[in-house]
Amino acid sequence: MIGPYNRAMTDNFKTPQFSHLNEAGEANMVDISDKSVTKRVAVAGSRLRMLPTTLSAIYDHGHPKGDVLAVARIAGIQAAKKCSDLIPLCHPLALSKVEIRFAQRGDDCLEVEAEVTVSGKTGVEMEALTAVSVAALTVYDMCKAADKGMTIEATRLLHKSGGNSGTWESP
Repeated sequence: MIGPYNRAMTDNFKTPQFSHLNEAGEANMVDISDKSVTKRVAVAGSRLRMLPTTLSAIYDHGHPKGDVLAVARIAGIQAAKKCSDLIPLCHPLALSKVEIRFAQRGDDCLEVEAEVTVSGKTGVEMEALTAVSVAALTVYDMCKAADKGMTIEATRLLHKSGGNSGTWESP
């Protein structure tokens, strides 16, 4: 995708563990009180497919609603900060950094990437995924009048580091 990241993969992610379920199979918020504070980073990505004329209008600042990428960037940052209000079992976090990046790929594809950093006891994967999703949805919202056929695709975690599980990279 867009950013330079170490692509090391660890074995810590091979066995599925559902930490948000208690012994009775009920949903619960994970107790992180005994975890150590570490620097944690997550990067998520998504793609929007659109008409070439739509993508040109975005990059040529010819969109009648204004700077689409600036609005989407702010929306993504806001979304990361509100993640625990949207995803029921997410811990509220004091985020250290949220960065939203965009890259044009060809004449019909806009890549969106969100990087989120925290010094904390739990990871920021959900914050990065929420940020990139809302940024992509904002681009769609601002451009839908001209291009109703846009698609948002391949939203996924690209990288996570920090904590006991170490570093993971999307294959």
